[in-house]
Amino acid sequence: MKWHFEDFIYGSIDGAVTTFAVVAGVVGASLSPNIILILGFANMFADGFSMAVANYQASKAQKEYVEMKRKREEWEIDNLQEQEKQEIRDIYAQKGFKDEFLEEIVRMITSRRKIWVDTMMKEELGLIEDKKRPLDSALSTFIGFNIIGLIPLIPFLVFFGLGINANSEAFYFSVAATGTAFFIVGIIKGKIVQKSLLRSGLYTLIIGSIAASVAYLVGYALNILIS
Repeated sequence: MKWHFEDFIYGSIDGAVTTFAVVAGVVGASLSPNIILILGFANMFADGFSMAVANYQASKAQKEYVEMKRKREEWEIDNLQEQEKQEIRDIYAQKGFKDEFLEEIVRMITSRRKIWVDTMMKEELGLIEDKKRPLDSALSTFIGFNIIGLIPLIPFLVFFGLGINANSEAFYFSVAATGTAFFIVGIIKGKIVQKSLLRSGLYTLIIGSIAASVAYLVGYALNILIS
């Protein structure tokens, strides 16, 4: 397996948000720690698997689409050579090249089939082949989702293992741990995309906090209505 950090970060953020949202909603509804753990783990594995499968299918579909377009360009180069040469000429004429220099560029590109196809894929269709394997993307997403998604549940696991029935106290620890996880994941994301680390960390923390707050308020409101 080849590790893909962008897919890991993608899964991590979603895992932290959705798992903590379940925890917040259940705590807001004043349900037992057993329910929190059952729903938390069920959600974590089910959503993690669903997200990984969706990422796999999307990556595979994109890869197949690019391959289909590449085969089409190869056929056109083999069967409509002059027309394809003119398309290369038009592309680079629009970039400002002209006269002998333009013709030299056309000659150089069209003299090597792979470069010719690559140029048409990028310049005409705006497509760049992704070398990532869909399975690697899916596994990176699944692992990130479950590793970070586990963090909101750890305080409840510890309290449950110690035989302590204290949802409120466990929830406070879960809030702190999850907030830290959001911030760290945001920093890592910011480093990967070369953005401000502090801003990226705070942005991820804010988004996660909003999702969690909504879930908590919904659970709390339902508890009042049902009681």
